[in-house]
Amino acid sequence: MSTDRANIAKQFIEAIPHSRTLGMKLANIGEGSAEMTMEYDKRFIGDPATGVIHGGAVSALMDTCCGTAVMSHPTSPTSTATIDLRIDYMRPATPGQRITAIAECYHITRSVAFVRARAMDEDASRPVATATGTFTVEGK
Repeated sequence: MSTDRANIAKQFIEAIPHSRTLGMKLANIGEGSAEMTMEYDKRFIGDPATGVIHGGAVSALMDTCCGTAVMSHPTSPTSTATIDLRIDYMRPATPGQRITAIAECYHITRSVAFVRARAMDEDASRPVATATGTFTVEGK
């Protein structure tokens, strides 16, 4: 993957205010793939009784990771937007653990990119959530 695409993807993540606020970090990027992490933060607890992170924070991480995977695809332009994102929550993330999202852009047409992703806490054997989505491809 070109250094230019990696830098553009990193700048994309850093420019999004909610990505910075949620503490999202780019852990790995490849040709059509991305891995991002989000540390546990008590500010984003959705259920005070259990300490579980709110699903909205998990979905934001997955959406951003998917968009980054699209941007890193060798035939994609350097910008994209979410058309549709379906997230299936499999279980609550374990309180106190980092959440990691991994996304793959597996197909691109002239106008749409198709992506799948999963989010895991430190128990990588059982996903917290899975996602499939479509993203814009413009100016290709």
